[in-house]
Parts: sequence; C-alpha cells; structure tokens
Amino acid sequence: MTTTPDITHIAPRDKAEILAQALPYIRQFHGKTIVIKYGGNAMTDPELQADFAEDVVLLKLVGMNPVVVHGGGPQIETALKRLGKEGKFIQGMRVTDAETMEVVEWVLAGEVQQDIVGLINAAGGKAVGLTGRDGGLIRAKQLRMLDMKDPKVEHDVGQVGEIVSIDPSVVKALQDDAFIPVVSPIGFGEKNESYNINADVVAAKLATVLQAEKLMMLTNISGVLDKEGKLLTELTARRIDELIDDGTISGGMIPKIAGAIDAAKSGVNTVHIVDGRVPHAMLLEILTDQAYGTMIRSH
Repeated sequence: MTTTPDITHIAPRDKAEILAQALPYIRQFHGKTIVIKYGGNAMTDPELQADFAEDVVLLKLVGMNPVVVHGGGPQIETALKRLGKEGKFIQGMRVTDAETMEVVEWVLAGEVQQDIVGLINAAGGKAVGLTGRDGGLIRAKQLRMLDMKDPKVEHDVGQVGEIVSIDPSVVKALQDDAFIPVVSPIGFGEKNESYNINADVVAAKLATVLQAEKLMMLTNISGVLDKEGKLLTELTARRIDELIDDGTISGGMIPKIAGAIDAAKSGVNTVHIVDGRVPHAMLLEILTDQAYGTMIRSH
C-alpha cells in the first residue's frame, strides 16, 4: 500500500495558494498533447508508480492529453536471465535475436503495459494499451547501426527497429474519447515481423507526429549533468553536440538526447528530461515554475 503524505500542517489558505499557482499552466496547456516516456525507478518503485498514475489522471482531468510510451529494460533483463540468456548491448541498443524478440514482446506488451494500464485505471483514469501493430501505429524496418568511431563498420543488432512511419490516428481517436493511450515500443515490418524499438526514440517520434506541446522523459537521474556532476537545467542542440564530443553524454543517454533534439527541432515546444525518482516530478515540472530536470530547446 502507498502512504499518502501528511499535509495537515499546511494551512488551508496556503493550499489554496498552491492550487491557484497551477492555474496559468493549466490554462496554457489545456487541450494540448503531452507525451510521457515512462521508465527508470518511477516504473519499479510501488509508491512512485502510484504517484505517476495519479499525475497522468490529473493531467487528463484538467484538460490535457497525456500519451504514455513505456520502456522495460530491467524487466526484459530479468526475463532473459530466467531463460539463461545474457543481454548484449552495442552503443546503447539491445541486440535482439528472434528468441529475445519473443521475450521483449511478452514482457513489454503483456506484463509491463498491462501493469501501467491497471495503475492508471486504479487511479481513476481510462487507459488503453497499444503496440505498434494496433491501428498500424508504428511501421518499422531493421535498424542499420553504423559504428560511431568508424562509419564504414555496420553492427548487426538483429530485430532492433528503426521507425519508417507513425500513423497517429488510433491515438487521436482514443484521446478524443477521454482515454489515455499507453504505447509499447514495438513496431512491425513489411512481412509483419516484429521490431524492438528504443522507447525514447518512439516517444520522441510520436511527440513530433502528434505535434505535442511537451515531451517528458522520466529517468533515473536528475537530468543531464556536466563533468562536475552539476545539473544543466537548459540545453540547446549545439551545446549537446559539444557534450557528446567530450564524452559528458554517453551510452544509453545518447539515443535519449538524440530523440529529444529531433523532437525539439520538429515542432515539439519543449522537451524535458525529468528525475522520475522525485515523487510527482511530472506534475511539479508541468504545473509549477520549478525545474525538475533538463529542458532541451532546438536552438
């Protein structure tokens, strides 16, 4: 069971003031789409799970349109270990053979997605789970991964997908009917084959196609940190290139950041990398002027 924080010490007038301060943000983002990449501790800690579900339902109730895209790396890793398989990564991407792809599908589209749908419904929302197959949402092809140091070398990462196109009509239809879409990052190819797609990439592309107001990426870190470990609250595309070149941004952070820049350049107003370990971090980021991570702008 989750414990509700005790806020009896806050005077009624102060509570009213806090609520009133959210009003300009509610007005500004009313009717706007907010794509949320859900991952990290927020997905595995029961109290943070409940906070996340409440945040998503509240955003919907005040007139915003949240769309959730989830990952599931740790859950996939656990399932593979049970089968005696060792996960392998190249440049932050999971190498996915046919057997691993089966595991990815049943973990993401089965277990993880349904847990999230259940959490949101328990918090009073109406969530619906989707994969890339539903409504032809995500068409994909095999990812051609070139070596970052030597572009002449190509890595075979198996059934890892690259997005060919996104048809958002099923997401829009659900939004219009007061549902909250929960999307698993699985695409399908020309021969109906399945592809495992990086969830950050799916979230960024979906935000672009939906012309979302915001893309929120919940992570296990406080945001993008500099070499001294200080939080960088705001970044531009140029500054990010410098941070990748000097090794400050590396590994699994690279696809996250690359997707964030693409989304920012393609019309998504703001992209936020948010600390998912902070209770209600998403609400605090959207409904207050407090920064709970790194905001990325195109220039």
